[in-house]
Amino acid sequence: MSNQVLKVGALSAGRGEKRYGVNEFSVQGQPYRLPMWLINGSREERNVDGPTLVVTGGVHAAEYASIAAALDLGRSLDPQNLRGRVIVVPVMNMPAFTARSIYVCPLDGRNLNRVFPGDAHGTASEQIADWVFRNVISQADYYVDLHGGDLIEALVPFTIFFRSGNDRVDQRSLEMAKVFGIHFLVCSETPGSTFCAASRAGIPSILAESGGQGIWAPEDVASHTNGLKRLMRHLDMIPGGAPEPAPFTLLERFLWLRSEHAGFWYPAVAVSEPVKTGQNLGCVKNCEGRVLQTAVSPADGVVLFIVTSLAINDTDPLLAVGA
Repeated sequence: MSNQVLKVGALSAGRGEKRYGVNEFSVQGQPYRLPMWLINGSREERNVDGPTLVVTGGVHAAEYASIAAALDLGRSLDPQNLRGRVIVVPVMNMPAFTARSIYVCPLDGRNLNRVFPGDAHGTASEQIADWVFRNVISQADYYVDLHGGDLIEALVPFTIFFRSGNDRVDQRSLEMAKVFGIHFLVCSETPGSTFCAASRAGIPSILAESGGQGIWAPEDVASHTNGLKRLMRHLDMIPGGAPEPAPFTLLERFLWLRSEHAGFWYPAVAVSEPVKTGQNLGCVKNCEGRVLQTAVSPADGVVLFIVTSLAINDTDPLLAVGA
């Protein structure tokens, strides 16, 4: 029987214990407070201890369905019914959450999900990423990062995994994506992202997307919470047995289209809509109504997310096609 203590920073939870607390560390000389749950299960099967699952939310801190799901997991998970250990960080990017900031951390204007595994001597976002990666994500046997559409984005739920070149890790990451139960699976690399950095470090990882536009509808939160329960059942961490297989569509390319101008965005398609190569997906206009840019589909596929804001800036994403 394992007596392993689960420890992150100044917080710890012994076997059969659940601990909520706030770790404080320095970011560019200022205190940074990061709330989290540590749940250390008491169940064992045949004297074999369970894995460590790390779940994070709020890397993009206005993606509220994902944060609500992480909060629900941390609040509800019972260590007496858990085999293994779970670390839940519901809002990684706390300054952005407070500021209701889209995409970036207001401490440095950087996208936190483009700087992992971080840099202890870098910008504020890089220092946050470094602390979380070293102290939290590196403890994982399996890692799930919860996301959704930002305040100005609508999307159809999908799960992303990365092929790192490590066959064992990649097979388990794909298995996690399938088990999570969301229909669309996307194979993609996003440099500096949580799940890619973790996969490269040998940790099977996925990034799950559900919800958007500042709304945390029950069905979008449930996409995340049900996926987490399915995954923990699959890993024999909670009772219930292996979940039934869920149908899925595998998309090998994640094709983003970005604005080349500041102006007004007029989409011509909706999320989950099938599109064809060369199809007009929308246009960017100036104030007078002159078309500055037409967004054309680069492949046959499906619209996975779309920016719903009329206002658009140069280099902003417009939408993405899964192909």
